Amino acid sequence: MKWLAATIGVVVLSPLLLAGTAMMMASSSEATTTASFSGCLTGIDTGKVTKEVTKLLDGASGKDVHIQGLDLPAEQIPNAQTIVATGISLDVPKKGQIIAIATAMQESRLRNLNSGDRDSLGLFQQRPSQGWGTAQQIRDPVYASERFYKALLKVDGWQQMKVVQAAQAVQKSGYPHAYAQWEDLATALQKAIAATFPNADKDKPAKDTAKDEDTDSNAGGCAPGKDGTSFGRIPEGSVPKGYTIPKDSGPKARKAIEWAMHQLGTLYQWGGSCTNAHGPDPMDRCDCSSLMQQAYAHAGVTLTRTTYTQVGEGKAVSPKALKPGDLIFSRGTAARPEHVGMYIGEGLVIEAPRTTKPVRITPLKDWTILAARRVL
Repeated sequence: MKWLAATIGVVVLSPLLLAGTAMMMASSSEATTTASFSGCLTGIDTGKVTKEVTKLLDGASGKDVHIQGLDLPAEQIPNAQTIVATGISLDVPKKGQIIAIATAMQESRLRNLNSGDRDSLGLFQQRPSQGWGTAQQIRDPVYASERFYKALLKVDGWQQMKVVQAAQAVQKSGYPHAYAQWEDLATALQKAIAATFPNADKDKPAKDTAKDEDTDSNAGGCAPGKDGTSFGRIPEGSVPKGYTIPKDSGPKARKAIEWAMHQLGTLYQWGGSCTNAHGPDPMDRCDCSSLMQQAYAHAGVTLTRTTYTQVGEGKAVSPKALKPGDLIFSRGTAARPEHVGMYIGEGLVIEAPRTTKPVRITPLKDWTILAARRVL
């Protein structure tokens, strides 16, 4: 499949890319502006994107092509095509191609820039001084794409990460959440462009762990920092600096969260009732499910006592659509989880974790969510 990336590289560079590049002698300040988080593209119509991409690749003028988020489609779409073709040639799964397009959208707006911050160049704003290659190599879209993919494939567990997390693991940007805003557009572009390669799946690995549901927006790709990472390290038993209960929390959810937060710092006790966590009797302290039960009891909602039964309370919700007050479950299995916590918004969870540990707030990224329930 190596021929595919090379062939597309030639197609892209002649004449569209060369024409765009000749006009695009970007200044450092211009390239640097691409790092600012400027908003969030949601509700992308994939069918419309496919139609517009096909028009351009069939020879239509860029002036006749209109895609939300692309100001220079005659240059940007061929560059996205090179990224997808290179990914296909390297047997990179669909999710990896989406990550690459989203990264290039943020770093260069899919333009093959001649300059950028310090010595940054090209689609991914790679730097010769950081070992990405020579300036001439980096300015070759096929080479730049290959280097990005090779770095991505070395990231342990990248296929299980959100698009924004995987992109940041490669780029180590000063704007770590900014890649999220491009996920929906990148997904639509990848789908549209991949469809133009009829044999794209011929050499696809038998097992592609990046399933479709994982490559679509994770909990809304346009919610940067909503996995709790923006708060940094959270000292156990404390409230993260800058956190407040979201204003759109329902009144009962707010009461449950407030009560649970008053138990922060109290030690876990397996089998504890959580009726007087600050008192002298250890059995009045909280375990994970009694913390949930008592928090909601103070909000006027009755829950059963154990994690095994709470997983059947209320109604199931997608982990991608959590609201403050939702219960999330981990460890064990989805049918019989062994741990429960409460989502409190802003990518954070309050929990009574285990013996010797206090009631604490942790980032959602630390959770492998097996199930989620809305009990209101």
